[in-house]
Amino acid sequence: MGVTLEQYPSSSSPRQCDYVLRLIIHLLLLLLILLLLLPIPTYSHCNNHPIIFNFGDSNSDTGGLVAGLGYNINAPNGRAFFGRSTGRLSDGRLVIDFLCKNLSSAYLTPYMDSLGANFANGANFAIVGSSTLPKYVPFALNVQVMQFLHFRVRSLELIEQGSRHIIDDQEFRNALYMIDIGQNDLSDAFSKNESYAQVVRRIPLILEEIKYAIKNLYEKGGKNFWIHNTGPLGCLPQKLSLVSKVDKVFDQFGCIQPYNNAAKVFNEGLHALCAQMRSELKNATIVYVDIYSIKYDLVMNSMKYGFVSPLMACCGNGGPPYNYNINMKCGENGFSTCKEGVKYVSWDGVHYTEAANMIVASKILSTAYSTPKFRFDYFCQS
Repeated sequence: MGVTLEQYPSSSSPRQCDYVLRLIIHLLLLLLILLLLLPIPTYSHCNNHPIIFNFGDSNSDTGGLVAGLGYNINAPNGRAFFGRSTGRLSDGRLVIDFLCKNLSSAYLTPYMDSLGANFANGANFAIVGSSTLPKYVPFALNVQVMQFLHFRVRSLELIEQGSRHIIDDQEFRNALYMIDIGQNDLSDAFSKNESYAQVVRRIPLILEEIKYAIKNLYEKGGKNFWIHNTGPLGCLPQKLSLVSKVDKVFDQFGCIQPYNNAAKVFNEGLHALCAQMRSELKNATIVYVDIYSIKYDLVMNSMKYGFVSPLMACCGNGGPPYNYNINMKCGENGFSTCKEGVKYVSWDGVHYTEAANMIVASKILSTAYSTPKFRFDYFCQS
């Protein structure tokens, strides 16, 4: 694969200036690729103020782990857009950031962010490492829902006391409730050396927790739900580097087939669950989004999007083929980074680069991967 890695520059220097210049050039090239290959969605013009409440894991955590536990997420995370670490596990923005941008809305503030917090457009309850099970463990899905319920009750109390610029009851009812979780449930099970059959037997229990979360939010007035399925777990450099070669069963693109098959079983169950709940929850809209197909396409057709080595992390340790070392992860002593993150799908072996996230968001906004095919801004149009 022959990709040269270098230590991320830590101070201002001609070398760093040259690095920034190259990065800008490749960002422009990426935008050109997007213009040529992707459906470019128009920006939303919401009739109502868009409010989003998000529940999930590191795929959509905009700083919750840092705010909640004080955990350090070091540079070079954030280098491609923010120029500093913001608590996101990426070199820049996440999919949810691009979705908010499409609504001309501010990025979601982590629920546990105590300083400078702005919850006028909703709140983000997603936390790195979260899963659906076990319950009542920070920050499982049911804990995130409990946090939301407290947030809702407290907001309505403050309004009664005369506070202004706080989300009111009608806005809670009209808000969009996003859920993107399940990857860690599957990942953790495989990490414990459970067999494919054992992992698949867990899936109904995972889906039951997602069902419970949706019903709980619905009973408190929520009616707009946006549900992401899980991505191709077997294509993550982390998994590819940690699984014994003897146990690996590769597909034609180099991904671990049993891991991806388990993700597909989960997604089929989630798709069926969403269909079931549409019939059960009166006046609720539940949009299911096929994130798996979007992300797998980045691996299958990586060259079309300008990516190289789609199964190799930009930031990590060890070099080709995966550049992932569990003892020297991105941001820890001994890590190295690629020169051009825009050429990589994977940022740190688990999470995606801003370049990949931009493409994922664009495809979500196209409605081609949604069931039913609702625009992302449907909830703020009525």
